Amino acid sequence: MNDKQHNANSAEEHSVFYAATQALRRHASGGNILIAATLCALVIANIPGLNNYYFDFWQNEIRLQLGDFNIFSHSGEPMDLIAFINDALMAIFFFSIGLEIKREILVGELSSFKQALLPIVAAIGGMLLPVGIYFCFAKGTDFADGAAIPMATDIAFSLGVLTMLGKRVPVSLKIFLTTLAVVDDIGGIVVIASFYSTHIELTYLLYAAGLFVLLLLGSLMRIKSKIFYLGVGGVIWFLFLNSGIHPTIAGVLVAFCVPATPVFAPRKYIKMIRSAIAHFRGEDDDLLVKRTILNKDQMNWLKQIESASDKVISPLQELEDSLHPIVNYFIVPLFAFANAGIFLLDTDPSTIVEGVSLSIICGLVLGKFLGIFIFSWIAVKLRLAPMPDKTNWVMMASTAMLGGIGFTVSLFIATLSFGSPGMTEILNHAKLGIVIGSLLSGIIGFILLHHTLPHYTPSQEE
Repeated sequence: MNDKQHNANSAEEHSVFYAATQALRRHASGGNILIAATLCALVIANIPGLNNYYFDFWQNEIRLQLGDFNIFSHSGEPMDLIAFINDALMAIFFFSIGLEIKREILVGELSSFKQALLPIVAAIGGMLLPVGIYFCFAKGTDFADGAAIPMATDIAFSLGVLTMLGKRVPVSLKIFLTTLAVVDDIGGIVVIASFYSTHIELTYLLYAAGLFVLLLLGSLMRIKSKIFYLGVGGVIWFLFLNSGIHPTIAGVLVAFCVPATPVFAPRKYIKMIRSAIAHFRGEDDDLLVKRTILNKDQMNWLKQIESASDKVISPLQELEDSLHPIVNYFIVPLFAFANAGIFLLDTDPSTIVEGVSLSIICGLVLGKFLGIFIFSWIAVKLRLAPMPDKTNWVMMASTAMLGGIGFTVSLFIATLSFGSPGMTEILNHAKLGIVIGSLLSGIIGFILLHHTLPHYTPSQEE
C-alpha cells in the first residue's frame, strides 16, 4: 500500500471513529436525563393527591386546527396528550433512528460486512431468546401478545452505564453495543410495522405511497431542502396515522429518503473558503485585531463561507445532528416521564414474580444476556467475525448483560400491546417488569464490568 492510499484510509478511519465517538457521547449524556425523568415519574405517580394531577394531565386533548380540520386527530377524534407523545413525538424519535441507521449503513459500523457481522448476529440472538423465554411464560395467557417487549436494547441507558466506567471501557466495546442496539431498533421497527397495525385504510396508504415516490424523485433530482423532506414527511405521518399503519413507521421510511450527499464536494468547499479568506489578507491588520463592526465586503466574504459550510454537510447528517439534542434531551425523557409513571401503593409485591412482570424480567435479564453472548461466541468460534479490539469473553459477557436494558422501545411496544382500556392493569405490570428488568441488567452489568475491566486506561494506539 502506497503512502497516498494509507493516508486516505487513515483519514477515513479517523472520520468514522470521530463520528462514532460523538454519537456515543450524545447517547450517554441523554441517558442521564432519561434516568432522572423515569425516577420523577415513579415518585410523582405515587404521591397521594399529586398523582391524580399527573395521570389526568396526559388525558387532555391536543389540537392544531385549520378551520374545522384538526391535524392532531385520529379517525376524526382529537388526540390526547399521551397519544400525541406516543404517536407524533415518537415518530420524530424513529425518524432520528432511521437517519442513524442509514448513516451507519453508508459510512458507519454497518457499512463493512466484516465489522457489522458480530453485532448483527449478537442482536439476532438478543431478540430471539427473549421472545422465546417470554412465550414459555405467556403461552395461553391474556398477555401473550407482548412477546416483543423484551427484545429491545436502549442505546442511551446502556451507553450511560458504560460511560460511568470512564476510559477503562475500550471504544470497540462501546461501538459493539451501539451497533447492536441499532440492529435491535431495526428489529423493533419491523415488529411494529408487522404486528401493530389495525384496520388498513387503503386510500390513505395510496396517497402516502405517492408522496414517498415524490420524496424519492426529490432525492434523485438532488433536492437538498430539508423543509421539502420534513414538510412532505409530515403529511405522510398524518396519512399513516389514519391508515391503520403505526405512524412511527412513517418516520423511519421518510428518513431513508433524505439525501446523504452534500451540494458541494469537500474540495470545492475548501477552494471557496480559501478564496474568501484570501480577501482578508489585504485588510489592515489593525482593523482585523479590533472588535469592530464588519464592513459590507467583509460581511459578504463571511457569508460565502457560511453558505458553503451549509452546503458541504449532507441533509441526512445535518438533520441527524440537529435532531439529536431534541430527541435525547426532550422527546425521549418526556416519553419516559409520561409512560413510566406506575402507581405502586396498591400493588401486591408477589405480582412482580408472576405473570407479565416475571415474563419481561426473565426475557430482559436472562434472554438478552444468553442470546447476545451465545450468538457472539458461536460467530467468533466459527470465525465468521473477529472479537472487538482489546476485549475478552468476560468483557463480552458483561456487555451482553447491559443489552437487557430495554426501557424506551420496550415501554413503547408495551403501550402498543396493552394500550386498550381493558388492559390497564396488565400494562402497569408490564411497565413494572420493564423498569425492574432494565434496572437489574444495568446494575449487574455495571458490577461485572467494574470488576473485570482493566484498572488502567486502554491505549487507543497500537
